[in-house]
Amino acid sequence: MRNKICNELNDSDIGKNIDLCGWVDRRRDHGGVIFIDLRDHSGFLQLTFDPADGSNLFSKAENLKNETVIKVSGILKKRPTESINNNISTGKLELNVKVLKILNHVKNNLPFPVSIHDFENTKEELRIKYRYLDLRRGKLINNLKTRHKIIKIARDFLDQYGFTEVETPLLTKSTPEGARDFLVPSRLSQGDFFALPQSPQLFKQLLMIGGLNNYYQIAKCFRDEDLRADRQPEFTQLDIEMSFINEEEIIKINEELIKKIWEETLNIKIKDEFPRMTWSDAMENYGTDRPDTRYEMLLNNVGDILGEIGFNIFSKAINSGGSIKCINVKGGNSTISNVRIKPGGDIFQVAQEAGAGGLAFIRVKENEIDTIGAIKNNLDELLIKQLLKRTNAENGDLLLLGAGKTNIVNQSLDRVRQYIAKDLKLVESNSKNKKWNFLWVTDFPMFEINEEENRLEALHHPFCSPKNQENLNQGIETSSAEAYDLVLNGLEIGGGSIRIHQSDLQKEVLKAVGLSDEEIEDKFGFLIEALEMGAPPHGGIAFGIDRIAMLIIGADSIRETIAFPKNQQSKCLLTKAPSNINKSQLQELNIEITNEE
Repeated sequence: MRNKICNELNDSDIGKNIDLCGWVDRRRDHGGVIFIDLRDHSGFLQLTFDPADGSNLFSKAENLKNETVIKVSGILKKRPTESINNNISTGKLELNVKVLKILNHVKNNLPFPVSIHDFENTKEELRIKYRYLDLRRGKLINNLKTRHKIIKIARDFLDQYGFTEVETPLLTKSTPEGARDFLVPSRLSQGDFFALPQSPQLFKQLLMIGGLNNYYQIAKCFRDEDLRADRQPEFTQLDIEMSFINEEEIIKINEELIKKIWEETLNIKIKDEFPRMTWSDAMENYGTDRPDTRYEMLLNNVGDILGEIGFNIFSKAINSGGSIKCINVKGGNSTISNVRIKPGGDIFQVAQEAGAGGLAFIRVKENEIDTIGAIKNNLDELLIKQLLKRTNAENGDLLLLGAGKTNIVNQSLDRVRQYIAKDLKLVESNSKNKKWNFLWVTDFPMFEINEEENRLEALHHPFCSPKNQENLNQGIETSSAEAYDLVLNGLEIGGGSIRIHQSDLQKEVLKAVGLSDEEIEDKFGFLIEALEMGAPPHGGIAFGIDRIAMLIIGADSIRETIAFPKNQQSKCLLTKAPSNINKSQLQELNIEITNEE
C-alpha cells in the first residue's frame, strides 16, 4: 500500500515516486497552493497540491478534514529555502502529490484537537475515553515504545543469565495477600470462585520446588484497592525468582539489571553501588519505608527534650508510648508563613489528612524562639540549646513538630516533608528530574500490628523467611525478615525476599497471622505439601514496570505508561467497563444480584 514511511525519507529519495499513507494533521491554503501535513506513526511530511495537477485532485484536497485517512502518491522534492522546517527530520522535503485516495473520512466532530499544532490541555477523563485519538498525538506512543524497550532490556539481561520465562495462571485461588481480590465465578463449579492473582508469588515458589532454578515473567497482576497516581487495578510487574540464592546475591544481580535499564534508556551510567538503609532507620529518620533521599529535612526525635515541659499534647504522647518528632525547614521563617501552618492552612491540612491532630511550630530567631505560649513559656535556655543542637537549627529556620502515636507522627511528618520539598522546589517534578537516588531498604519486620483487628499481619507477605532462624525460640513475632525493597526518589519500584522453604516454619508464620490449622490446610495445603517434598532455599523480587516506565519518561502518573488505563474510579471510560451483564449469564452462574434499598 505504501513504499515509504515519513521518517525514512531523505535527500536520496528526491525525484522519486513515493507512496505514503497516514492522517491529515492540518491543512493550509497559501495563495492557490494547498499544503497538508501528513502524519504517520514515524513522523510528518509536507504535501503540496497544485491546481495545475488537475481540478479534481485540488478539489478533494480542499475538502480534507483533520484526521482523514489518506493515501498519496507523488514526486519528492526539496522545499524552498524560506519554508524549511528544522524541527522535523523531513523539514527540507515535500511531496508534490499527483494521486490522492481517501481511505476513511472523519464523520463527526473530534472531541479534542489531535494535531500538535492545535494542542490543548485536554482533561484526562476525555483522553482516557478517546484513548485512540490521544495515542495519535504521538507522546503516548513514544511512552509505550519506551516501556517496550524497558521490558526488552530486562528480557535480554535475564536470558543472558539463564533465566526461563514462564507464564503462571491468571485464574487461581483467593489467598490473603493484603489487598482485596478480584473474584471470578465458576460456571462449572457453581458457588465457587477463582481469584485473579495479586502476584504470581506461590506459583513461582512452586516452580523453584520443581527445579526450574531461575524464573522470570512479565506478569499481569490485579488488586481491588483504592487508586492513586501510581496505582491501577491491573498492573504489570517483572517477576523474578531464583533457587539456592541468598539476599546479597539477589540484590547484586538486580542492581545490575536496573543499572542496565537506566543506561540503555536514558544513557545514564550508574557506577556506584546503591546505598542501603534498614527499615528501622528509614522509619526513624524519614517516617516512611520508601524515603526520598534527594533532600534533607529528616525527622528528629525530640521526645526526651520536650516530653516533660508541661505542654499537655507532648506529655500525653510520651506517657502513652508515642513520640514527639520534628523536621527542620532551613530558612523556613522567610518561606513559610504562619497562616500555612495553622488551622486552615495548606501545610496544616496535609498533616491532618495524614491522621495528625495538627502541627506545632517553633521559629528560630537570632536571640530567641517564637512559638505558642504553652511551649515557649516552658522552655528554658538549656532545653532550647539541646533542641537547636539536636535539630541543627539556626537563625531563620522553622521547626515543625508532631506528637502522638509514633506511626501517625511518622506518617504526617513524612507527608509534610514531601509537600514542603515540592513547594520549595527542593526536588524537581518527574518531567524535569535529573537526580536518581536509588536506595535498598532492608531488614523489614516480619509483622506489624493490625490495631483494628488486634492481630499481627505480615508486613511484606507471610512467605518471607525470618532473618535469624536460630533465634526464633525468642519469639517469631519480633523477628526481622530477609526482605528488601528498592526505592527510587521516594517511590518503591521493587520488593522481594528470601522465602520460607521449610513446611513447619511456614505453618508457624501462618499461625502467627491468625490462621487456624484448618484455614492453613484449606488455603495453603498445596504449598505446605510441596515444601515437604524437598524445597530448595529460594528467593526473588518483583519490579513495577508501570512505575519504572513512569519515572524514566518523566510522567506524573502510571496512566501515561499504559495503553488503555482505568480512571481513578477504576472504570474504563472507553469500553464503559465494568458494566451490567444480562440475566441469562447470571442464571448460568446461578448468581442473583440483590440491591438493598
